[in-house]
Amino acid sequence: MTTTTAPAPAAPATVASALRRLYLVRFGFALIWAVALFLTASSIGPVSATLLVIYPLFDVGAAVVDVRSSRAGRSALGLYVNIAISTFAAVALVFAVTSGIPGVLRVWGVWAVVAGVLQLIVALRRRGLGGQWAMIASGSISALAGISFFQQAAAPHSSLSSLAGYALLGGIFFLVSALRLGHNADRSSSPA
Repeated sequence: MTTTTAPAPAAPATVASALRRLYLVRFGFALIWAVALFLTASSIGPVSATLLVIYPLFDVGAAVVDVRSSRAGRSALGLYVNIAISTFAAVALVFAVTSGIPGVLRVWGVWAVVAGVLQLIVALRRRGLGGQWAMIASGSISALAGISFFQQAAAPHSSLSSLAGYALLGGIFFLVSALRLGHNADRSSSPA
Protein backbone atom coordinates (compact mmCIF):
# COMPACT_ATOMS: atom_id res chain seq x y z
CA MET A 1 0.00 0.00 0.00
CA THR A 2 1.32 3.41 -0.95
CA THR A 3 0.60 6.45 1.13
CA THR A 4 1.15 10.00 0.10
CA THR A 5 1.41 12.97 2.30
CA ALA A 6 0.40 16.47 1.44
CA PRO A 7 3.26 18.91 1.08
CA ALA A 8 3.96 20.82 4.24
CA PRO A 9 2.78 24.40 4.24
CA ALA A 10 5.51 26.90 3.54
CA ALA A 11 6.94 28.81 6.48
CA PRO A 12 5.40 32.26 7.03
CA ALA A 13 8.70 34.02 6.25
CA THR A 14 8.99 32.11 2.96
CA VAL A 15 5.40 32.93 2.05
CA ALA A 16 5.92 36.60 2.91
CA SER A 17 9.07 36.74 0.77
CA ALA A 18 7.32 35.12 -2.19
CA LEU A 19 4.33 37.44 -1.82
CA ARG A 20 6.63 40.44 -1.67
CA ARG A 21 8.25 39.52 -5.00
CA LEU A 22 4.88 38.78 -6.56
CA TYR A 23 3.42 42.08 -5.33
CA LEU A 24 6.38 44.03 -6.75
CA VAL A 25 5.87 42.37 -10.14
CA ARG A 26 2.16 43.14 -9.96
CA PHE A 27 2.94 46.78 -9.21
CA GLY A 28 5.28 47.05 -12.20
CA PHE A 29 2.78 45.37 -14.50
CA ALA A 30 -0.09 47.58 -13.31
CA LEU A 31 1.97 50.73 -13.82
CA ILE A 32 2.97 49.84 -17.39
CA TRP A 33 -0.51 48.54 -18.23
CA ALA A 34 -2.25 51.65 -16.86
CA VAL A 35 -0.04 54.01 -18.87
CA ALA A 36 -0.56 51.96 -22.05
CA LEU A 37 -4.32 51.82 -21.58
CA PHE A 38 -4.57 55.50 -20.71
CA LEU A 39 -2.82 56.36 -23.98
CA THR A 40 -5.38 54.31 -25.93
CA ALA A 41 -8.47 54.85 -23.71
CA SER A 42 -10.56 56.97 -26.06
CA SER A 43 -11.68 54.01 -28.15
CA ILE A 44 -11.32 50.27 -28.47
CA GLY A 45 -8.68 49.41 -31.03
CA PRO A 46 -6.34 46.46 -31.38
CA VAL A 47 -3.96 47.71 -28.68
CA SER A 48 -6.58 48.62 -26.08
CA ALA A 49 -8.54 45.41 -26.79
CA THR A 50 -5.40 43.36 -26.24
CA LEU A 51 -4.59 45.23 -23.05
CA LEU A 52 -8.11 44.68 -21.71
CA VAL A 53 -7.88 40.91 -22.19
CA ILE A 54 -4.30 40.66 -20.93
CA TYR A 55 -5.05 42.25 -17.54
CA PRO A 56 -7.29 39.45 -16.18
CA LEU A 57 -5.00 36.84 -17.75
CA PHE A 58 -2.09 38.37 -15.83
CA ASP A 59 -4.27 38.15 -12.71
CA VAL A 60 -4.74 34.43 -13.42
CA GLY A 61 -0.97 33.95 -13.74
CA ALA A 62 -0.33 35.87 -10.53
CA ALA A 63 -2.88 33.77 -8.65
CA VAL A 64 -1.27 30.56 -9.95
CA VAL A 65 2.14 31.78 -8.76
CA ASP A 66 0.58 32.75 -5.43
CA VAL A 67 -0.95 29.30 -4.94
CA ARG A 68 2.31 27.55 -5.79
CA SER A 69 4.58 29.77 -3.72
CA SER A 70 2.50 29.93 -0.58
CA ARG A 71 1.18 26.38 -0.59
CA ALA A 72 -1.92 28.49 -0.06
CA GLY A 73 -3.30 26.99 3.14
CA ARG A 74 -6.47 28.81 4.14
CA SER A 75 -6.31 31.16 1.15
CA ALA A 76 -6.25 28.38 -1.47
CA LEU A 77 -9.97 28.30 -2.16
CA GLY A 78 -10.15 32.07 -2.70
CA LEU A 79 -7.18 31.94 -5.05
CA TYR A 80 -8.65 29.07 -7.07
CA VAL A 81 -11.98 30.89 -7.35
CA ASN A 82 -10.07 34.01 -8.44
CA ILE A 83 -8.34 32.00 -11.17
CA ALA A 84 -11.72 30.82 -12.46
CA ILE A 85 -13.35 34.28 -12.25
CA SER A 86 -10.41 36.03 -13.94
CA THR A 87 -10.32 33.42 -16.71
CA PHE A 88 -14.04 33.94 -17.24
CA ALA A 89 -13.51 37.73 -17.27
CA ALA A 90 -10.81 37.44 -19.94
CA VAL A 91 -13.11 35.36 -22.15
CA ALA A 92 -16.02 37.74 -21.55
CA LEU A 93 -13.79 40.71 -22.43
CA VAL A 94 -12.88 39.09 -25.76
CA PHE A 95 -16.55 39.41 -26.65
CA ALA A 96 -17.17 42.71 -24.84
CA VAL A 97 -14.49 44.59 -26.80
CA THR A 98 -16.51 43.95 -29.96
CA SER A 99 -19.59 45.59 -28.44
CA GLY A 100 -17.89 48.80 -27.31
CA ILE A 101 -16.77 50.61 -24.19
CA PRO A 102 -20.06 50.23 -22.24
CA GLY A 103 -19.89 46.43 -22.66
CA VAL A 104 -16.28 46.42 -21.47
CA LEU A 105 -17.16 48.55 -18.44
CA ARG A 106 -20.00 46.20 -17.49
CA VAL A 107 -17.82 43.08 -17.70
CA TRP A 108 -14.95 44.82 -15.91
CA GLY A 109 -17.36 46.08 -13.24
CA VAL A 110 -18.69 42.62 -12.44
CA TRP A 111 -15.17 41.20 -12.40
CA ALA A 112 -13.88 44.00 -10.15
CA VAL A 113 -16.66 43.39 -7.61
CA VAL A 114 -16.15 39.62 -7.45
CA ALA A 115 -12.33 39.79 -7.57
CA GLY A 116 -12.33 42.55 -4.96
CA VAL A 117 -14.42 40.50 -2.54
CA LEU A 118 -12.13 37.50 -3.10
CA GLN A 119 -9.04 39.65 -2.56
CA LEU A 120 -10.55 40.95 0.67
CA ILE A 121 -11.24 37.42 1.93
CA VAL A 122 -7.74 36.16 1.05
CA ALA A 123 -6.08 39.20 2.67
CA LEU A 124 -8.13 38.79 5.84
CA ARG A 125 -6.99 35.18 6.09
CA ARG A 126 -3.37 36.28 5.61
CA ARG A 127 -3.35 39.05 8.21
CA GLY A 128 -0.80 37.14 10.27
CA LEU A 129 1.81 37.51 7.52
CA GLY A 130 1.72 41.29 7.80
CA GLY A 131 1.43 43.76 4.96
CA GLN A 132 -2.16 42.74 4.22
CA TRP A 133 -3.97 45.92 5.25
CA ALA A 134 -3.24 47.40 1.83
CA MET A 135 -4.71 44.27 0.22
CA ILE A 136 -7.79 44.52 2.47
CA ALA A 137 -8.26 48.14 1.40
CA SER A 138 -7.59 47.26 -2.23
CA GLY A 139 -10.18 44.48 -2.25
CA SER A 140 -12.78 46.77 -0.70
CA ILE A 141 -12.04 49.59 -3.13
CA SER A 142 -12.10 47.17 -6.05
CA ALA A 143 -15.61 46.05 -5.16
CA LEU A 144 -16.79 49.68 -4.94
CA ALA A 145 -15.00 50.59 -8.17
CA GLY A 146 -16.71 47.68 -9.92
CA ILE A 147 -20.10 49.15 -9.06
CA SER A 148 -18.88 52.50 -10.38
CA PHE A 149 -17.75 50.94 -13.69
CA PHE A 150 -21.15 49.38 -14.14
CA GLN A 151 -22.75 52.81 -13.61
CA GLN A 152 -20.26 54.48 -15.98
CA ALA A 153 -21.35 52.08 -18.71
CA ALA A 154 -24.68 53.93 -18.82
CA ALA A 155 -23.02 57.34 -19.30
CA PRO A 156 -23.34 58.84 -22.78
CA HIS A 157 -19.57 59.30 -23.27
CA SER A 158 -17.88 56.50 -21.38
CA SER A 159 -14.13 56.00 -21.53
CA LEU A 160 -11.62 53.34 -20.58
CA SER A 161 -9.46 55.83 -18.67
CA SER A 162 -11.15 54.94 -15.37
CA LEU A 163 -9.88 51.37 -15.82
CA ALA A 164 -6.34 52.72 -16.14
CA GLY A 165 -6.78 54.63 -12.89
CA TYR A 166 -8.21 51.53 -11.24
CA ALA A 167 -5.20 49.43 -12.27
CA LEU A 168 -2.75 52.10 -11.16
CA LEU A 169 -4.38 52.41 -7.73
CA GLY A 170 -4.39 48.61 -7.39
CA GLY A 171 -0.70 48.57 -8.33
CA ILE A 172 0.06 51.14 -5.65
CA PHE A 173 -1.69 48.96 -3.08
CA PHE A 174 0.47 46.02 -4.20
CA LEU A 175 3.58 48.19 -3.80
CA VAL A 176 2.56 49.29 -0.30
CA SER A 177 1.88 45.70 0.69
CA ALA A 178 5.23 44.55 -0.74
CA LEU A 179 7.05 47.25 1.20
CA ARG A 180 5.23 46.31 4.41
CA LEU A 181 6.02 42.63 3.87
CA GLY A 182 9.68 43.55 3.38
CA HIS A 183 9.66 45.70 6.51
CA ASN A 184 8.06 42.90 8.54
CA ALA A 185 10.60 40.37 7.19
CA ASP A 186 13.49 42.67 8.07
CA ARG A 187 12.11 43.13 11.57
CA SER A 188 11.59 39.42 12.16
CA SER A 189 15.04 38.45 10.85
CA SER A 190 16.98 40.99 12.94
CA PRO A 191 18.40 39.70 16.23
CA ALA A 192 16.39 40.56 19.33
